[in-house]
Amino acid sequence: MYHPTVARLTYRGLLGRRRAAILFALPALLLVLCVAVRMLTGADDDTARTVLGGFAVATMVPLIGVIAGTGAIGPEIDDGSVVYLLSKPVPRPTVIVTKLLVAIGVSVTFSALPTLMAGFLLNGNSQNLAVAYALAAAVASVAYSAVFLLLGTVTRHAVIAGLVYALVWESLLGGLISGARTLSVKEWALAVAERTAADGAVSAQVGLPLAVTLLVVVPAAATWYAARRLRALTVAGEE
Repeated sequence: MYHPTVARLTYRGLLGRRRAAILFALPALLLVLCVAVRMLTGADDDTARTVLGGFAVATMVPLIGVIAGTGAIGPEIDDGSVVYLLSKPVPRPTVIVTKLLVAIGVSVTFSALPTLMAGFLLNGNSQNLAVAYALAAAVASVAYSAVFLLLGTVTRHAVIAGLVYALVWESLLGGLISGARTLSVKEWALAVAERTAADGAVSAQVGLPLAVTLLVVVPAAATWYAARRLRALTVAGEE
C-alpha cells in the first residue's frame, strides 16, 4: 500500500517553494512567540495552555493540515497531471494511501514537533503539557490530513473549503455552538491531551471513547472514499 515513486513525487510537490515557506513559517512563528512570552512572563502553566491550545492546536495544526492534505493531490488534479500518474500500473488505493502517509508525515513533522518544543520553551513540560499538546497535534494531523486529502479529490476549491472548516467551523462555530464541538477534530485531539496531561490541566468538550472512535473512523472513511473518487476520476479521464 506504499509506492516509493508516488511518495517521492508527492514530497517534491509538498515541499516546493511556496508551500515549504508556509510550512516553515507557521512553526517558526510559534517558537518565536514562545520565546517572547517566556522572556516576558516566565514559566506559567496558564500561558502555556493558552498558546499551545489556542494557537498551536487550534490554528497552526489545521492550517498545516490544509496545506499538506490538499497539496498531496489537489494540484495534480487541477493541472491534469494526475491522469499520467493514474495511467501507471499502480492500484488507486495505493496512490491514496501513499499520498496520505506523506501528508501525515509532513503534518506531524511541522506540527507535533514544534508544539513539543514550544511546550518545553513555555513551561518546561510542567503538568506534562508539552507532551499532551504534542500528542494532540499528532493525532489531529492524521485526521486533518485524511479529511483534507479527501477534499482534494472532491473539489477544485479544496484549500478554500479546508480553510472554512479549520477557521470558521472549528475556531468560530465550535466555540459558540456546543453541538459543533462533537464534529471538531480539535476537540477530539484535546480529549487525548486531557488524558495525557496532569489531572485538570487540559479540558475537552468530547469524551475520550468517542474522540478515539472518531479519530479512527473518520480518517479511515475519508481514505476509503478518496480512493473511490480517484477511481471515478480515472474512468472519466479515460473516457
